[in-house]
Amino acid sequence: MAPAELATLSHSLRPRHVTMISIGGVIGAGLFVGSSAAIAGSGPGVLLSYLLAGTVALLVMRMLGEMAIAEPGAGSFIGHIRRGLGGRAAFVAGWIYWLFWAIVVAAEAIGGSAILSAWVPLPRTVLGLLLVLSMTATNLVSVKSYGEFEFWFSTLKILAIVVFCAVCIAALAGLFGPGQASVSHLWTGGGFLPHGIGAVLAIIPTIVFQYTGSEIATVAAAESNDPGRNVARATNTVALRVLLFYLSSVLLILCVVPWRELVPGHSPFVAAMDRLGIPGAATAMSIIVLVAVMSCLNSALYVTSRVLFEMAAHGDAPRWLVRTGAAGVPRRAIIAGSAVGVVVAIASTISPDRVFAFLLNASGALILFAYLLIALAQIRLRTRMQRTGQRPAFAMWLFPGLSWATIAVILAVLAAMAFDASTRPQIVLGSLTVLVVLALYEMSHRNRRAAS
Repeated sequence: MAPAELATLSHSLRPRHVTMISIGGVIGAGLFVGSSAAIAGSGPGVLLSYLLAGTVALLVMRMLGEMAIAEPGAGSFIGHIRRGLGGRAAFVAGWIYWLFWAIVVAAEAIGGSAILSAWVPLPRTVLGLLLVLSMTATNLVSVKSYGEFEFWFSTLKILAIVVFCAVCIAALAGLFGPGQASVSHLWTGGGFLPHGIGAVLAIIPTIVFQYTGSEIATVAAAESNDPGRNVARATNTVALRVLLFYLSSVLLILCVVPWRELVPGHSPFVAAMDRLGIPGAATAMSIIVLVAVMSCLNSALYVTSRVLFEMAAHGDAPRWLVRTGAAGVPRRAIIAGSAVGVVVAIASTISPDRVFAFLLNASGALILFAYLLIALAQIRLRTRMQRTGQRPAFAMWLFPGLSWATIAVILAVLAAMAFDASTRPQIVLGSLTVLVVLALYEMSHRNRRAAS
């Protein structure tokens, strides 16, 4: 995004906002509920899956940090892709990333409505619409309003995980509970790798999607007073988030509950609390998951609007989306993302097995394609710097070897998805989506040349 365009946005986000936005982007319903399916798929070996997937997220964030420090006025990671790989790659990255988060808006609205329906006697479609409207209103007020909501949402999620870990550690120490919590659960019941190393690798794509969201910090940092430093700060906390929030909580779950007793689709956190005899665990976890859903919905609406705003500023989306309100908020882009999310959510009711299934499956590989373009852009930009004798102030580790290794891992994950019958549709439909976006770029580029 050009500096002139960036100046039309507010710069009222503080470092604490950017840091908590990056944390909140990672901690979602995928951890609180989705981790049960990951554990069931690979047993205790899932810890290796989380470690490998978390390493990929860490390396991608480090690349983003390097590029953001080197050129803080470039905007989000799409701006860095534009600098490194050109307009075509930026067009593809922007639209597939926007589509991914627009689908997340719908998915989170559906998930949140399912939780609320147990307490509020309204149709789920209405509840989902109310959730979207409430978070849309939050984003329309000001970017600081979004930042404050996300700060407190993330704080609640972190506190929930810290309390959970403390309770499990106390149980392991024998301070309370039925005395069945034991580290030995990690190697009993079939061993640490009951389904072999193949199962550990096969589950990585699912876990990569759970980590998706940390890169939102690079979008949010553009609306702070020091984009480069705030991205660097967020990047340096990724490892801590991975180790503390994912690895630690999943490790403790495995120590409290034998992994074979966990049911996919049901929160393993609730299972652990129930096994320890904690009253009201199910209700408390439902509230926490609802907070996580609202947090993800809040961030999804934010990131769709900023990506659309940035693309419009470069002519990759309708120019009327560049307009901002008095508070420096791209209201038209926010409403556009909200509207698409609502339409997709409605599609889940009208055509769950066709339209919605297509969109959901197509979104599966899109974030990996975006990560791949980020890594390629970083290699290209770093190589240019080296040719001119420049050194990055915030460098990617062990360049270029580790950058190429990251690309190799991403390609390996995509290949694993292609060979797995359950994830193959995501690769096929995701690739088809990329081809459609490429065709749209060629059409728009041809029209621009004809007009000039």
